[in-house]
Amino acid sequence: MDPAVTSATSVSASDVLAAQARLRKYLDVTPTHYAERFGCWLKLENLQRTGSYKVRGALNALLAARERGDDRRVITASAGNHAQGMAWAAYRLGIPAITVMPKTAPETKVAGVAHWGATVRLHGDTYDEAKAFAAELAEQNGFRLLSAFDDADVIAGQGTVGLEIAAAMNPDVVLVPIGGGGLASGVALALKSQGVRIIGAQVEGVDAMARALKGDRTPRDPAATLADGVRVKEAGFLTQRVLEGLLDDIVIVREAELRETLVRLALEEHVIAEGAGALALAAGKRIAGKRKCAVVSGGNLDAGVLATLLSEVRPRPPRKPRRRTQERLPLPAAKHSPLPAGLLPANDAPRPRLPPAAGNIRNEIPEEILA
Repeated sequence: MDPAVTSATSVSASDVLAAQARLRKYLDVTPTHYAERFGCWLKLENLQRTGSYKVRGALNALLAARERGDDRRVITASAGNHAQGMAWAAYRLGIPAITVMPKTAPETKVAGVAHWGATVRLHGDTYDEAKAFAAELAEQNGFRLLSAFDDADVIAGQGTVGLEIAAAMNPDVVLVPIGGGGLASGVALALKSQGVRIIGAQVEGVDAMARALKGDRTPRDPAATLADGVRVKEAGFLTQRVLEGLLDDIVIVREAELRETLVRLALEEHVIAEGAGALALAAGKRIAGKRKCAVVSGGNLDAGVLATLLSEVRPRPPRKPRRRTQERLPLPAAKHSPLPAGLLPANDAPRPRLPPAAGNIRNEIPEEILA
């Protein structure tokens, strides 16, 4: 989004609530799962439609545009997950959509976009090159250019992840992967007023938002990383403005940590996550909290990449769990009396004694067996 446009654009917690009302009809709530070996709750957005949280922002943006009477054809640029979310949302609403993806996008993500009928254009080797080409096409043809993260409607849609976390549990820390900052901005808008700490996670050498929040917006080519979903050259302008006041910290994760976390997720928790999906959990071991929740943002991982990781990465065995004095077991269900409320026996009334169990058992055995 252009900085001049961003300065006149705002997004708030009320926009996140409005997005939740729009999306409730189309998207189910994704589950939370306690990963005991990590000591952290997981918000499983890898089980979302199209395998990523991105469908939330794309669908909310299309629905909000329809409410405003904007019927222009939509074009977007994406490394994969936003394109798949846009394709699915456009298919459900009967809206034509064009997606521009870098030539290096994973094949599984390109196939996912084509499956839902969107037009796919492959251009450039990075997300930023694809984004520049999409902007050029939008200007030439009068299309609506929808940012993958730097858009108020997209941010509000992603924020519904935070509302679902708050409804499922009472977290004190939520960890979120950051590329352009759309998911982190939305989750922060949804949860910060409840006193929840919001921690961002980025990969070493792919830290555009961390530098932007320190005042350095110099474009730098991002390093090669397993987390292709957060590999952006420039952070969002609107997202930066939101996170400046709401984000508590950013943890920079090493690539080796990310690879090990992804393999441990698959082997120990049976959760298949892509690189960006495992990023927040990889940062979680550096953050203290009684009720930590990490967003597993996506699960669109190429089978070949997963096979290579499983053959190459040998994760260290987890530490032995601490012995708990009290287990967190569910409370027993209340036993309802078969008598009506007005006929309940008094507490001091004598209770009838049952006959000994042995006599009952003997009476049930046929006489020929006892003989």
